[in-house]
Amino acid sequence: MLTKTKKQKIIKEVAIHDTDTGSPEVQVAMLSKKIDELTKHLKKNAKDNHSRRGLLGMVADRRNHLKYLQKNAPKRYDAIMKKIGL
Repeated sequence: MLTKTKKQKIIKEVAIHDTDTGSPEVQVAMLSKKIDELTKHLKKNAKDNHSRRGLLGMVADRRNHLKYLQKNAPKRYDAIMKKIGL
């Protein structure tokens, strides 16, 4: 689970402007961090199928945000891919 300070740090790194919390870049960065943490959890707890289902939903959501960015703002898409390391 992401703490408030972790979320603020992620938002600060990726945000387009000062009050940005909902842009696709911020959402992709937050989802990527959650996916990383949940992946670590599932390596330890292989039989946790409820969390696995949540992980698949997050991956699908991130994929949709990335498709939107790639279609509507290719430069922003390239920038977020470099920042996140996907």
